[in-house]
Order: sequence, then C-alpha cells, then structure tokens
Amino acid sequence: MPGPLKGLKILDFTTLLPGPFATMNLADLGAEVLNIRSGSRPDLTTLLPPFIPGTSLSVASAFLGRGKRSLTLNLKHPRAMTVVERLLATHDIIIEQFRPGVMEKLGFSYEQLRVQCPGLIYCSLTGYGQTGPMKDRAGHDINYLSRSGLMDYAGRREGGPVPFPMQLADVASGSYNSIIAILAAVISRQRTGEGQHLDISMTDGAIAFNAVVASAYLVTGEEPGREEYILNGGSLYDFYATSDGRYISFGGLEPQFFAAFCQAIGRPDLIPGGVAPADARVKEEIREIIRKKTREEWTAIFSGTDSCVEPVLSLAEVLNSDLVLEREMVVEVPMTEGKVRQMAHPVKYSATPPEYSSAGVKAGTHNTCILRELGFAAEEITMFEKTGLFS
Repeated sequence: MPGPLKGLKILDFTTLLPGPFATMNLADLGAEVLNIRSGSRPDLTTLLPPFIPGTSLSVASAFLGRGKRSLTLNLKHPRAMTVVERLLATHDIIIEQFRPGVMEKLGFSYEQLRVQCPGLIYCSLTGYGQTGPMKDRAGHDINYLSRSGLMDYAGRREGGPVPFPMQLADVASGSYNSIIAILAAVISRQRTGEGQHLDISMTDGAIAFNAVVASAYLVTGEEPGREEYILNGGSLYDFYATSDGRYISFGGLEPQFFAAFCQAIGRPDLIPGGVAPADARVKEEIREIIRKKTREEWTAIFSGTDSCVEPVLSLAEVLNSDLVLEREMVVEVPMTEGKVRQMAHPVKYSATPPEYSSAGVKAGTHNTCILRELGFAAEEITMFEKTGLFS
C-alpha cells in the first residue's frame, strides 16, 4: 500500500540537520522529496566522517538523504528561476533554511512564488524566526537552548549546564515542528484551497519545551533552580552511580512506584517521606546504597519490580538490544551498490508502514534526469552545465 503521504511533492532547500531530518521523515512516509542545494558549497554533513566503506559518501548524507532525489542548482544563475518555475508546476510544498531575506533577494520568497502557485505551502526554518530582534543572528543548537531558558535550570548546582548529547532544538523543535506545520497546512489547504507561509523558529520551539515549568512561573513568578525542581534533580527522581562506574535511573514519582523502589533497596522506612523528602540527606543515603552493587546486579533486582528503574545503556547496548530488534528500530536500506544499516522511522503504522527506497546519494546525482523530466533538451542541459547552473 502506498505511504500515507504519497502525492505530496516537496522542494527541499535545506542543509545540515534540522531541515534534512524533517524531509527524510516525510520521504519515509511516501512524500516525493527533491533536495536542491549548491554544487559548489558542500553541506557540512557531506564532509564529516565516518564514510561508508568503499564509497565517498558520508554516513550522515546516506541517512539524511534517504528516499530523496538530489539536484544541484546555483540559485544566482539567470536560468535558475526557469528551473524552479517548472518544478512549481508539480511541487507545491517548499522548505528552506536560509537566513531571513536570502530567498527574497534570490527571487524565491513565498510572496514571489505564490503568484505562480497560490496553493504553495512554504516552510521557513531558522534559529530565531522571520521577525524580531534576533532574526539575522547566526546560531546553533546550543545557542537556541541557551536562549530558551531550559539550560538555566539544567545540570548540577555545582557544575552548571552541560552540552546536551543530541541536537534537541534542531530536531525536537526544528525538524518535528516543521513536519507538524507542513502537514497541518496540507490539511488546511485541502479544505480551503489556500497555501500559507510557515515561520518555524527553533528557539520558539525550545522555549515551548519549558511547558509545565513556564506555566507555573507565569502564575507564581517563581523560577526553578538547578536541582530544585522535582524533575531536574530536586527530588529522588535522578541518576545513581553503581559500583562499576555505570548508572541506573529512577523515575518513580507515583507513591506505588516509590514504595516498590524503597522495598527493593531495603529501605521501607523511607516510604513515608515520599519522592521529594524534606531531608536532603536521604538522597545521599540512597546514593551510598546504589554504589554498593553493579549496574547489572541492580538491574536484576529491579527487573521483578514495578518501580520505574532502568539501567543507563550505552549506544551499542541499545542498538543490539531485544527492544530494538523487536521494535525494528534498525533497518537495511538499499544503496546504489549493497545496503546500509540505518535508524528506522520511529512510528508504527498498521496500514501504511514507512518505505526505505534508497539511502542518500551524492549531491547532483539526478541533475540530468530531473531536467529531462522538466522538458529541457539535451543541448540545453549541456549548456546549463557549462555555464555553471549546477555549481
């Protein structure tokens, strides 16, 4: 059965991680994605090792380019507009990741293109949004998280915030908000026939992650400090070191889970104090108890309890676990030659499962076939190549 997004045709003008991760997920679900990028300014993800053995293709490119076709295009070339105009006859969704104003200078802004394509859905993904005092400022994930307020109450009281191990603002805010916005706009267009411009700010999305904490502040005016909030180390909800230098996690906020935890560590006397005891010494007592056994010993002890305790696993342990195997979170994706193992689409669909047609390819792989599909003659394509349209 075709993917749930079959029929959606997307022009993807994004690079790095946020936009490409969003469009990869859309491609997994059946959308036809054409990635358009410069042929002379390589995307950083194409240069970073590791590379797939026997190829010059980076692992990141093979992953983020999954299911997409690739066209290199010099958007400053006088014939670039001709190519984009022809693409707009069949592609009515655009996602771009330039700084505000860049696409307008090139002649490819939402207002300029919607004249030809009134139903155009145009998603602009940036760090700080299309408006406001920071719209032109450069940034990366760590900067957006810093501006979000999250990092002010993250980390330890003595050590301060630490870099997050994945690009939280880029992916959880930028990529997924882009997906949500595009699909919401598609549904709206089905009802009204009208497209719209979507302004996705990764910082806005990260600010929204404050959720419950921000809601409380807006009512009480009280800010959370590091290790002062129930979920940031201000309670027994935390990580605990084991005797072998590994860690376990305890998340039993509810009374029944906390009681089971206390019984398992041999301290039922702590149950009345709850998961946020008034005496700070309780937490250190628990730390000392957990330090007396290895991670595996504690995992075995808690395996028969309903206490919200799990071991902190390494990436290798995760990717080789029964959970990943049974949930099919690693898939083999076809390449030009052979296959490559990649992370799977994370959602299970009973009727329209994701399809992994191919891993990413080198930029510009489909230049000739795409221009032929658009009606350009072989002589024109040769001329385009000689005059730098693909650079």
